[in-house]
Amino acid sequence: MNVMSSLLIIGFVWPEPNSSAAGGRMMQLISLFQEQDYKITFASPAQDSDFMVDLSQYEVEKVAIALNNSSFDEFIRELQPTVVLFDRFMMEEQFGWRVAENCPDALRILDTEDLHCLRLARQKAFKKKREFQISDLLTEEVAKREIASILRCDLSLMISEYEMELLTNVFKIDKSLLYYLPLLLESNALPDLEKLSSFEERKDFVFIGNFYHEPNWNAVQYLKEKIWPLIKKQMPEAVLNIYGAYPSQKVLQLNNVKEGFLIHGRAEKAQEVVQKARMVLAPLRFGAGIKGKLLEAMECGTPSVTTSIGAESMLGNFPWNGFVEDNPEFFAEKAVQLYQEKEIWLQAQKNGVAIMNQRYLRKLFEDDFAKQIAFLLSNIKQHRLNNFMGELLQHHTMKSTKYMSKWIEEKNK
Repeated sequence: MNVMSSLLIIGFVWPEPNSSAAGGRMMQLISLFQEQDYKITFASPAQDSDFMVDLSQYEVEKVAIALNNSSFDEFIRELQPTVVLFDRFMMEEQFGWRVAENCPDALRILDTEDLHCLRLARQKAFKKKREFQISDLLTEEVAKREIASILRCDLSLMISEYEMELLTNVFKIDKSLLYYLPLLLESNALPDLEKLSSFEERKDFVFIGNFYHEPNWNAVQYLKEKIWPLIKKQMPEAVLNIYGAYPSQKVLQLNNVKEGFLIHGRAEKAQEVVQKARMVLAPLRFGAGIKGKLLEAMECGTPSVTTSIGAESMLGNFPWNGFVEDNPEFFAEKAVQLYQEKEIWLQAQKNGVAIMNQRYLRKLFEDDFAKQIAFLLSNIKQHRLNNFMGELLQHHTMKSTKYMSKWIEEKNK
């Protein structure tokens, strides 16, 4: 690999690995490229945040960029990156045409995080109190934007096999444009179950999740209204500790000491909180991607009860790290059983380690990912010729988005 290879990441936000799985995911991608000797620049139009990571500590250059501003063109012309990574499709929409115009030879990669159109279509179906249908995706406004973005890029990184199937079967996206790269764990992240707190040493239930994320807020409401009262009926002494970054006033108002329903806000050290708990509850009713909170539970040797949306694409053919239940009565029943029965709890813990071992270890993916990037860089012309729909969309987007953006820029003057 030429030492001078460079990567430009265009971030939707500055990475906050302690606030969300998305922040952790971004740091993993940075590390994968650094291993291939890439010099990395991270650019974003986002405001700085109190909890963002100090990129300079990771030898990543931080650059603030502006939306709808030709200053970006000068910046990228000078940088001439080998690879450009868009963090979510909205960044590709804003900057993709500028990258294509000023650095036509740069490999363009989209990190989808999760399929936004799937999450939104499920959320809308849920709010309308009806079952989600696959056909909902075809009428979802965001799908038209997101799929166009996937087609315009040379490669899209997917964290969920289920979403890859949707893209190939429903939207007829060619497999050569998609690459499966889930959340990754270092080998030393696998827990030594002997050294972790024992069943007896742990207590209480825990829920953890960033409250900016609508599925998390909805899950906490569901716990409060439906599931927690059922658990309390069987276990009057039970306590549920709820942690999450960015809790709003409506989240904080749910705190009720008498009910053992405790809202704590941001966890200083999420892993410590999860390791002390006997169990994680994650009754997610809509969403997409794979769930960082459930992978973290496995890392902490903490069994979980979740829904089929929560466990989607996470377990492969392995038994879950606890139970998967969609019915609230069964969910509560399994939560109580897992909390009280040591043998079942210990088996759930082992199941979690097996899932991590077979599906999430970084060493299972890193070499193949490096080969994939190298292959695309050396075959970029042919790869794009094979993706005519992408080239067609690039052509039209360049015309429409380009002039819209220039109009906004003039207006802003």
